[in-house]
This record gives sequence, structure tokens and C-alpha cells, in this order.
Amino acid sequence: MAIRAVIWNENVHETHNEVVGKLYPEGIHGAIAAALNAGKGISASTATLQEPEHGLTAARLAETDVLLWWGHAAHGDVDDAVVERVAEAVWGGMGLILLHSAHFSKIFKRLMGTPCNLIWREAGERERLWVTARNHPIAAGLGDFFELENEEMYGEPFGVPEPLETVFISWFQGGEVFRSGLTYRRGAGNVFYFRPGHETYPTYFDENVKRVLRNAVKWAHNPAVRVQDVTDAPNVPIEEALEPLEQRGLKLHADGEEGFR
Repeated sequence: MAIRAVIWNENVHETHNEVVGKLYPEGIHGAIAAALNAGKGISASTATLQEPEHGLTAARLAETDVLLWWGHAAHGDVDDAVVERVAEAVWGGMGLILLHSAHFSKIFKRLMGTPCNLIWREAGERERLWVTARNHPIAAGLGDFFELENEEMYGEPFGVPEPLETVFISWFQGGEVFRSGLTYRRGAGNVFYFRPGHETYPTYFDENVKRVLRNAVKWAHNPAVRVQDVTDAPNVPIEEALEPLEQRGLKLHADGEEGFR
């Protein structure tokens, strides 16, 4: 069965900026979906900010194996309830791939628990992405590095937790470096942050970038059954203990009573 991927995009730049609209006539989400659908074993569809519940209903997320997220100008417009819904899906086992300016998205900051800040410059400079985890599945089929002729610079320090793995490190023409491919595990969900993708450059048409995205979807996919009720914290009565047990000492809560959260 094909991996079910959903590309979420705020779809603001494409509809408000002529340069971006001409470069991505089907939207950034459309370009990424086309790249994923061109590979084997992935079935990609899209969702945008403007749809009811941002296109990410509980039913939609239940049928999503891997969610890819692109955002920039409208982070604050994303409903907090949808953010929590996505976080719970990740904790339950849905894969999540954060792209470019999604480092400042509510969902990334929610899962990282850090500011996720960085330095930046928009000068169309060359970016060289070095593969620092040569045998990693996300880097499969790549050489030691690949280059993008025009990109926005992101530079260290990057305010994120120490990752499980650093798959790519970028060098920019102005001299800065950046950890551009980071993996995390949140609950049962695999999370990957991938830096390239500024909206005024044709990054998502680059063959190496498309290869990374297809590899990342396959890496992020968790084929296990989704964990349900991931935020539950039940009060287990004494009589349900696995071993014989009797009450010792006083207690705050009655049997079956919910605790404080």
C-alpha cells in the first residue's frame, strides 16, 4: 500500500505575490505533491490554510501517514486546536516533515519546546548542502553534497534541541553554515526538518531536493498501528493492579477520579 502523504501549505505567497505565483502556479504544495507522486510508493495530496479546519480534520489526519508542512507569512493564523490535533497525531505515530520557514510554525515550536530561532539573509546566494550522515535513508542516492544556485541564507545558532541525527549541513556563499537536515522522535512519530525552500526560488523543482523529500517521506512513515488516546492519563484502581495490592497511607483522589492536569 502506498504511503499516504499530505502536503500542507499556507498558500499565501502564491496568491499575494506575482513572482511566487508565476514560479509556483500550482502552489508550493502542488509542486511538492507532483514531486512525491512521481516516485514509487507514495500517494500525495494537499491541504491549505484557507480550507475549513485548514484541511486537517481529525478524519484527514487519521488517514495521513506523513504530513509535510510549509509555512511562512501566516504562522499566527493557524488555529491552536489544529496544532494540538497535529501534535497528537505525531505522538501517535504520524510522520511530520517541516520545510524551510516552518521552523517558526506553531507545530514545530510545540514539538521542539524551544524558540527555533536563527539568523537569515535574503540575497539569492549559493547554498551547498553537505551530507553528514552518508548512510542515512534520507540521503540515499545523493553524492557527498549538492548545490542550489539561489537560496535564502539561514545561519547558526539554530534554537532547536539537539537532534537524533544531523543529515545535512549547509554552507552559504556569504560564509554562514546551518544544520539543514535534522531528525527527531516525538512520541511514536518521526520528525524531519529540511531547510531549503524559499518561495522566490525554484527549489522544489530541483532533482536533489525532490529526491530528499521522497526519501524523507519513506523514512518518516511509521507502518505500525497509530497509537490512540495518546494524552490519556487514567487513574488505575487498586483492584486492577497486576499484583495483589492493598491501600497504604492516605490519598488525594477517589478511585476513578481524574487527576489534575
